[in-house]
Amino acid sequence: MPVEIRQLTANDIKLMLALSRCFGEVFNDMSSYTEKRPSADYLKQLLSGESFIALVALDGEAVIGGLAAYELKKFEQARSEIYIYDLAVLSAHRRKGIATALIENLKRIAADRGAYVIFVQADTGVEDAPAIALYHKLGQREEVLHFDISVEPDDEVS
Repeated sequence: MPVEIRQLTANDIKLMLALSRCFGEVFNDMSSYTEKRPSADYLKQLLSGESFIALVALDGEAVIGGLAAYELKKFEQARSEIYIYDLAVLSAHRRKGIATALIENLKRIAADRGAYVIFVQADTGVEDAPAIALYHKLGQREEVLHFDISVEPDDEVS
């Protein structure tokens, strides 16, 4: 049976939870992806909104991979960018074109939404080497710096 790629809707809460488990397993970070799960109402709202895109790769009814992406509406032109936030495939199912199929499906969604580009970040560590190889195959590399800025106010800044 071939792998099915499906875009999740507000009716797919169980699949969204399974996708979270998949991310937790692949990224070796189950606590972030499973311990403080949002409510079903939160997930329904997220999945029915305009800015979030979730795709799953299904082997029968089992989620074996997927991606989570966000559409970022631009202000300088009437267009948007799509940011791949998470992309993962369970280790037993890698090297079968599933990640590429997920991105190809996202490209169609992005085009339908009027987006002009899809972008993704990758860590430079050894564990991300296969992902980096995939992204090299599908896109152009840009040298950028990434900064995490705390949401806590800095009392010394005025």
